[in-house]
Amino acid sequence: MFFIVLAFFGVVVSVDALMAMLANTSWTGLVAENTYVASQEFNKNAEEGRAQAALGWKSRLTIAGGEVRYSLADAAGRPIALHGVKVLFRHPAYEAEDRSITLALASGQEYVARHTPRNGVWIIEVDADADLAKPYREVRRVIISNGALQ
Repeated sequence: MFFIVLAFFGVVVSVDALMAMLANTSWTGLVAENTYVASQEFNKNAEEGRAQAALGWKSRLTIAGGEVRYSLADAAGRPIALHGVKVLFRHPAYEAEDRSITLALASGQEYVARHTPRNGVWIIEVDADADLAKPYREVRRVIISNGALQ
Protein backbone atom coordinates (compact mmCIF):
# COMPACT_ATOMS: atom_id res chain seq x y z
CA MET A 1 0.00 0.00 0.00
CA PHE A 2 2.89 2.34 0.81
CA PHE A 3 4.31 2.00 -2.73
CA ILE A 4 0.91 2.59 -4.34
CA VAL A 5 0.46 5.84 -2.40
CA LEU A 6 4.05 6.83 -3.15
CA ALA A 7 3.56 6.12 -6.88
CA PHE A 8 0.30 8.11 -6.92
CA PHE A 9 1.83 11.20 -5.36
CA GLY A 10 4.96 10.78 -7.49
CA VAL A 11 2.81 10.98 -10.64
CA VAL A 12 0.87 13.99 -9.30
CA VAL A 13 4.04 15.90 -8.39
CA SER A 14 5.68 15.02 -11.74
CA VAL A 15 2.68 16.21 -13.75
CA ASP A 16 2.46 19.41 -11.68
CA ALA A 17 6.15 20.11 -12.24
CA LEU A 18 5.80 19.49 -15.99
CA MET A 19 2.76 21.78 -16.25
CA ALA A 20 4.48 24.52 -14.26
CA MET A 21 7.53 24.31 -16.54
CA LEU A 22 5.38 24.47 -19.71
CA ALA A 23 3.35 27.38 -18.34
CA ASN A 24 6.51 29.27 -17.45
CA THR A 25 8.01 28.92 -20.95
CA SER A 26 4.87 29.79 -22.96
CA TRP A 27 2.78 32.96 -23.30
CA THR A 28 2.87 35.16 -20.22
CA GLY A 29 -0.65 36.48 -20.69
CA LEU A 30 0.64 40.02 -20.23
CA VAL A 31 -1.40 42.45 -22.34
CA ALA A 32 -0.37 45.74 -20.73
CA GLU A 33 2.63 46.51 -18.55
CA ASN A 34 0.54 48.73 -16.29
CA THR A 35 -3.22 48.20 -16.58
CA TYR A 36 -4.07 51.30 -14.54
CA VAL A 37 -2.15 53.60 -16.90
CA ALA A 38 -3.63 51.79 -19.92
CA SER A 39 -7.14 52.36 -18.59
CA GLN A 40 -6.45 56.06 -18.05
CA GLU A 41 -5.18 56.44 -21.62
CA PHE A 42 -8.14 54.63 -23.20
CA ASN A 43 -10.33 57.70 -23.76
CA LYS A 44 -7.42 59.68 -25.21
CA ASN A 45 -6.56 56.83 -27.57
CA ALA A 46 -10.21 56.48 -28.61
CA GLU A 47 -10.41 60.21 -29.40
CA GLU A 48 -7.22 60.03 -31.46
CA GLY A 49 -8.71 57.08 -33.36
CA ARG A 50 -11.91 59.01 -34.12
CA ALA A 51 -9.90 62.02 -35.34
CA GLN A 52 -7.83 59.74 -37.56
CA ALA A 53 -10.97 58.05 -38.96
CA ALA A 54 -12.45 61.49 -39.72
CA LEU A 55 -9.60 62.09 -42.19
CA GLY A 56 -11.18 59.47 -44.45
CA TRP A 57 -7.82 58.04 -45.46
CA LYS A 58 -7.70 54.56 -46.97
CA SER A 59 -4.75 52.23 -46.66
CA ARG A 60 -3.68 49.32 -48.81
CA LEU A 61 -1.74 46.50 -47.19
CA THR A 62 -0.67 43.48 -49.21
CA ILE A 63 1.37 40.48 -48.15
CA ALA A 64 2.33 38.08 -50.91
CA GLY A 65 5.39 36.65 -52.59
CA GLY A 66 7.58 37.30 -49.56
CA GLU A 67 6.86 41.05 -49.62
CA VAL A 68 4.88 43.37 -47.40
CA ARG A 69 3.53 46.42 -49.26
CA TYR A 70 1.74 49.44 -47.80
CA SER A 71 0.32 52.64 -49.24
CA LEU A 72 -1.99 55.35 -47.97
CA ALA A 73 -4.42 57.56 -49.92
CA ASP A 74 -6.61 60.48 -48.88
CA ALA A 75 -10.41 60.53 -49.13
CA ALA A 76 -10.18 61.58 -52.81
CA GLY A 77 -7.85 58.66 -53.61
CA ARG A 78 -4.66 60.73 -53.98
CA PRO A 79 -1.51 59.11 -52.54
CA ILE A 80 -0.27 60.59 -49.28
CA ALA A 81 3.44 61.30 -48.98
CA LEU A 82 4.88 59.29 -46.13
CA HIS A 83 8.24 59.74 -44.43
CA GLY A 84 8.44 56.18 -43.16
CA VAL A 85 6.40 53.09 -42.37
CA LYS A 86 6.95 50.57 -39.58
CA VAL A 87 4.96 47.36 -39.33
CA LEU A 88 4.79 45.15 -36.24
CA PHE A 89 3.61 41.57 -36.70
CA ARG A 90 2.31 40.34 -33.35
CA HIS A 91 1.26 36.78 -32.68
CA PRO A 92 -1.87 36.88 -30.49
CA ALA A 93 -0.63 34.32 -27.98
CA TYR A 94 3.15 34.08 -28.20
CA GLU A 95 5.47 37.10 -28.02
CA ALA A 96 8.53 35.16 -29.21
CA GLU A 97 7.11 35.24 -32.77
CA ASP A 98 6.66 39.05 -32.84
CA ARG A 99 8.60 40.83 -35.55
CA SER A 100 8.99 44.53 -36.36
CA ILE A 101 9.98 45.59 -39.87
CA THR A 102 10.66 48.95 -41.48
CA LEU A 103 9.32 49.41 -44.98
CA ALA A 104 11.31 51.36 -47.59
CA LEU A 105 9.94 53.55 -50.36
CA ALA A 106 9.63 51.41 -53.50
CA SER A 107 7.73 53.35 -56.15
CA GLY A 108 5.41 56.33 -56.01
CA GLN A 109 4.17 56.31 -52.45
CA GLU A 110 4.22 52.56 -51.90
CA TYR A 111 6.47 51.17 -49.20
CA VAL A 112 7.82 47.63 -49.28
CA ALA A 113 9.98 45.18 -47.29
CA ARG A 114 10.89 41.52 -47.62
CA HIS A 115 9.12 39.44 -44.98
CA THR A 116 7.17 36.20 -45.01
CA PRO A 117 5.14 35.72 -41.83
CA ARG A 118 4.26 32.20 -40.77
CA ASN A 119 0.78 30.90 -41.50
CA GLY A 120 -1.83 31.68 -38.88
CA VAL A 121 -3.55 34.58 -37.17
CA TRP A 122 -1.55 37.80 -36.69
CA ILE A 123 -2.18 41.24 -35.31
CA ILE A 124 -0.55 43.77 -37.62
CA GLU A 125 0.19 47.26 -36.29
CA VAL A 126 1.16 49.85 -38.90
CA ASP A 127 2.67 53.22 -37.97
CA ALA A 128 2.98 55.55 -40.98
CA ASP A 129 4.69 58.93 -40.59
CA ALA A 130 2.43 61.28 -42.57
CA ASP A 131 3.08 64.85 -41.35
CA LEU A 132 0.58 64.51 -38.50
CA ALA A 133 1.15 65.22 -34.83
CA LYS A 134 1.37 61.45 -34.32
CA PRO A 135 1.94 58.67 -36.85
CA TYR A 136 -1.08 57.36 -38.74
CA ARG A 137 -1.79 54.16 -36.82
CA GLU A 138 -3.67 51.14 -38.02
CA VAL A 139 -4.23 47.81 -36.31
CA ARG A 140 -5.58 44.76 -38.12
CA ARG A 141 -6.17 41.17 -37.13
CA VAL A 142 -5.45 39.07 -40.20
CA ILE A 143 -4.98 35.50 -41.35
CA ILE A 144 -1.87 34.54 -43.29
CA SER A 145 -2.11 31.42 -45.43
CA ASN A 146 0.69 30.17 -47.69
CA GLY A 147 2.61 33.40 -47.09
CA ALA A 148 -0.23 35.64 -48.30
CA LEU A 149 -2.82 37.86 -46.63
CA GLN A 150 -6.29 36.29 -46.73
